[in-house]
Amino acid sequence: MSTTARASYNECMTFAITTIDGTVEQIDGADSYELEGPLTTFFAADGAHARLSAWAVRIASIRTDRIASIRRVEAHDEGALRVAS
Repeated sequence: MSTTARASYNECMTFAITTIDGTVEQIDGADSYELEGPLTTFFAADGAHARLSAWAVRIASIRTDRIASIRRVEAHDEGALRVAS
């Protein structure tokens, strides 16, 4: 089976996280995120796997109780602020 569209999971994603104090943080290069105890952790798997595995790299973690919302945004979205590294 072939397709004319590029698979979205092979592209780097950017997530905008709004915290309960209104701060917006941007996580670049994550494929997915998952709850890990008290933290929400963002992973990069380079689209290689349909689900998280031992090969996924942890990019960032944020305390889940501080998160008001998570949304996927385009990398050039003006509404999100870049996290200082």
